[in-house]
Amino acid sequence: MKREYVVSIIAALLVILSVIVYKAVNSRHINDDKMVRVGFVYNGDESMPYTNNFMIAKEKAEDLYGDSISVYEVKNVSDANVTNALNSLVEDKCDIIFSNSAGFGNSVKAFAATHKNVEFCQATCNNANDKPVLSNYHTFMGEIYQGRYVSGVVAGLKLKSMIEEGEITKDEALIGYVAAYPYAEVISGYTSFLLGIRSIVPEATMKVKYTNTWGDYDIEYETANELIDMGCVIISQHSDTTGPAVACEKSEKNKKVYHVGYNESMISYAPTTSLISCKIDWDPYIVAAIGAMLEDKSIEKSVKGHVHGNDVGGGFKEGWVEMRESNDILVPENVRRAIVNTIKALEDNTLDVFKGDYIGVNPDDPDDTIDLTHKFEENANSSAPTFNYILKDVIEIVE
Repeated sequence: MKREYVVSIIAALLVILSVIVYKAVNSRHINDDKMVRVGFVYNGDESMPYTNNFMIAKEKAEDLYGDSISVYEVKNVSDANVTNALNSLVEDKCDIIFSNSAGFGNSVKAFAATHKNVEFCQATCNNANDKPVLSNYHTFMGEIYQGRYVSGVVAGLKLKSMIEEGEITKDEALIGYVAAYPYAEVISGYTSFLLGIRSIVPEATMKVKYTNTWGDYDIEYETANELIDMGCVIISQHSDTTGPAVACEKSEKNKKVYHVGYNESMISYAPTTSLISCKIDWDPYIVAAIGAMLEDKSIEKSVKGHVHGNDVGGGFKEGWVEMRESNDILVPENVRRAIVNTIKALEDNTLDVFKGDYIGVNPDDPDDTIDLTHKFEENANSSAPTFNYILKDVIEIVE
């Protein structure tokens, strides 16, 4: 046998062996006789970046578990119709059901109370540990304030360069924020974003306008335009469409208006204005929770993250939060280093985001205030954000 032929056979065998080892290392021990039926209830569809991120996690689970799972989906579900969607998945004999909108939470928990043989996993909600606690009802969310803060650092560096290059003055360092609802999840997000900016440009202030919808492109587009008309030079969002990004790209103001996105990179929609985006990666929870069902294990004991009773979350360190690519054409050269350093500080717990010379006021109770000279620890007891204060003198809610 020729030497070259022998070498080729050995090389081929090594490739096959490496594939076998890789699959062994990256797979779970699964009961080959067990089939798990997995249901998903979405408040949108693949055209919505937020919902699409859940679908990406679903596809990763399908790739990993193959024929061991069967997946059923119900898309574009409103809060009022979530029970109907759950009923259809129960009729499909689903063993575990994931639901992705905070507005579903109360209905899903009530449904779980009457369907004890099914596991229900509700994203972005904080009621799993409220009485009555149900063994088959769980909540989960990424600690996205970390990604918001890093996005703010990037925006702050851009703002600083605009000031240094004479595009704006410090007094014009005004940020606009397209916010869905006045929920703690949203308030925590835009606060951490502004605090990231102010770590670079302390003079920056913010105007916030609520849309009272998660995913209406036209409303988000118009809201961004209104903020631009008020003088905002950077726009960000906690909303589900690309409307704000497109509004910045199409702005005809003398000064270019830049954009910071959410859920997906929006550079393709706003190539000359979009700076960066952050997102929650739902894979760590969804893949592990399905694996727990296949292995007959506890969900909370199977997921890598911060466990609070029947609730799990995580940040950068646990792989739950992700920064999308930065637009290198637009951002200063030192952005990449700043991103890496800020993420490391968050992972090492050496950076306190919600801390500084600020007074926050509860929008629902003016007598309830918080002094941030004493740090507030976000996600200390739940995966869902709980910071619910408007910073005096630096954040303005506009009608």
